[in-house]
Amino acid sequence: MGRRDRGHLTALPGATEVGGGTAELLADADRDGAWQLLVNGTPQSHVDLTDPAYLEFEYVRRMGHVLDLVAEPGRPLDVVHLGGGALTLPRYVAVTRPGSAQRVMELDEALTELVRRELPLPRNARVRVRGIDARAGLAALPDASADVVLVDVFAGARTPAHLTTVEFATDVARVLRPGGTTAWNVSDGPPLRFARAEAATLRAVFGHVALLAEPGTLRGRRFGNTVAVASAAELPIPGLTRRCAGDPMPSRVVSGAELDRFVGQAAPVTDAAAEPSPPPPAGIFD
Repeated sequence: MGRRDRGHLTALPGATEVGGGTAELLADADRDGAWQLLVNGTPQSHVDLTDPAYLEFEYVRRMGHVLDLVAEPGRPLDVVHLGGGALTLPRYVAVTRPGSAQRVMELDEALTELVRRELPLPRNARVRVRGIDARAGLAALPDASADVVLVDVFAGARTPAHLTTVEFATDVARVLRPGGTTAWNVSDGPPLRFARAEAATLRAVFGHVALLAEPGTLRGRRFGNTVAVASAAELPIPGLTRRCAGDPMPSRVVSGAELDRFVGQAAPVTDAAAEPSPPPPAGIFD
């Protein structure tokens, strides 16, 4: 889920009914060959067919930084994407790390069909999409079978409750190879209870956790997207810090003692008490 000014977008005639509601594809007037996907009016993805390495949404760019730094440049990776949308990051991995094997869990098969038809994947992209619930699809994967697991799932504009918990994070850890990395898109606003709880949840499972977000979001001044990164191995904090600081909308990296202060007394989320992420404020996507 991201934000983009509609004044620079032109709708493809007609809308398509998909499993999650009404999907629209909007052409980006600022970039030839670029499109934004909306579902029920909520921006879900932005893709540039002529330059799949271009990442428009700020939080997606931060996930791209994680993908760039988890291994030496160009090395193929086994990547699991929980949530597909317009397959923005599978396209990114396909062109920045050719030969990577990618598995996508996207429950909305009609949405995937629309995306594959109207926004074809790069040639030679090794991307397999399964029409399955993200957690069920993850549970079916073998132990130690992925280098990276990305979590970016929305039902409407909210992350489903069952994808926010210690039990879910434990299964992510099971699927990751030793030293593998996971990155979660966490959307929240003041007072950031959900983001603090998600950081606590990841710390309950992984030895190393960091948050990547725009400073105003981290201070609880506005609703926004935070990328939570976790691994059993040390994270590339210096590299992430440099890249996030150099983005068009600079962001901060919070880890170590600063993350301790951010989490405070927040408790990890369990299946028994899980709730979806909070809804965004009315009018945020207008």
